[in-house]
Amino acid sequence: MAREPEIETKTTATRARQGRRGFPILMILIIGLVLAMGAWAVAEMYGVAIAPDDPVGDAQHTIQ
Repeated sequence: MAREPEIETKTTATRARQGRRGFPILMILIIGLVLAMGAWAVAEMYGVAIAPDDPVGDAQHTIQ
């Protein structure tokens, strides 16, 4: 079987890249970071809200 000769094509470096420019990906990463920071802030506020006013077993106030 005879193989067909390979045709060499000229492609620019920009055209040969797999993906487009990174702006949409950057926006997704920034939005994800902002959402993670918001979730962290909500968890911190919830943790402060449920914390007891008089913690049990505080090392500074125990009687020896």
